[in-house]
Amino acid sequence: MEIERKVYIQIVEEAKAHSPLECCGYLAGVGTTVSRAYPMNNIDQSREHFSFDPAEQFTTVKRIRKENLKVLAVYHSHPETPARPSGEDIRLAFDPDISHVIVSLIGEQPAVRSFQIRNGLVKLEELTIV
Repeated sequence: MEIERKVYIQIVEEAKAHSPLECCGYLAGVGTTVSRAYPMNNIDQSREHFSFDPAEQFTTVKRIRKENLKVLAVYHSHPETPARPSGEDIRLAFDPDISHVIVSLIGEQPAVRSFQIRNGLVKLEELTIV
């Protein structure tokens, strides 16, 4: 997957702004290139997990479709843990056709990684900034 630099910067800054709570949202684009981030509220207001508000999620998906884009990934931050899916992230990965992008803030520099999660199996996905 490719992600436009402006989107990469946007989700890293969002993760920093929401820390110590997790931030979350959708990444959308055309083909395999992410061109837009759609931040949503983490209704759990948690340091360890996130949940979308169903009404906001529905409205966001409609907006993405209206803009002729496709949801390519769910993103969220890990303010206090590495950029890898937690057990909960794996358990709740219901759509095998989208990626899961995680922004970790634990190192000197934020780490952003993308994963495919299918049937409980996690595969690191190449993420290129363009």
